[in-house]
Amino acid sequence: MTVILVFQPSLESVALDGAKHYIRSTNRYAVNAGIGYDKFHLMQKLNGAVDRVRKEELRRARADENNELIPIYRDCRQRFILFQNQNQLSEKQANYLQRRGEINQPLYQAMLLKESFLQTYSYRDIEEVKAYLTNWIEEAVSSSLEVFKILAQSFSQKMPYIIHRFKKKVSSAISEGFNNKIRRLKRMAYGYKDIEYFRSKIHQHCGLLNPRKFPH
Repeated sequence: MTVILVFQPSLESVALDGAKHYIRSTNRYAVNAGIGYDKFHLMQKLNGAVDRVRKEELRRARADENNELIPIYRDCRQRFILFQNQNQLSEKQANYLQRRGEINQPLYQAMLLKESFLQTYSYRDIEEVKAYLTNWIEEAVSSSLEVFKILAQSFSQKMPYIIHRFKKKVSSAISEGFNNKIRRLKRMAYGYKDIEYFRSKIHQHCGLLNPRKFPH
């Protein structure tokens, strides 16, 4: 895929997923723009870290032939619940997750670290956000979970971008929505041979063209 970048000094804020090449491109082509680390992608990182802990504990349980823990870590229902915000869970789901977490300390610690990070978004004062993030990073680094130690170091390096999101409330939600529509279009058609027709369908479904001009 070819990405065309245009010099845009007038941009004030850009929401990114934290990837280094996106940050470099923004610093080069949008020299006056502040960079915000999008919440959606932060949650992806946190959920990925929790799932890596789950997989590691599953491997350990299999090596130990622990028939009590193996089905728990392999359970698709638990994996789904792990990725949810706890205040969005039903009482039954919350109790299920609590019981499963208490069985295994590393998984429980990972769940707590994820949930405690979400408390960052309850603050509005920038200095309070900085203080809470600093404490969370210290807590994660001092934990026994290597994946969270690495994640905390990454968050520490990208602290200015996380803070900028709180200052400007920037989000990549619209572009993520477009990306989801494009992926769905591609799946529905099992791919497109004509790239120009695919481009037209993208414009149509993303609201940039009159759909009457492009019948299904």
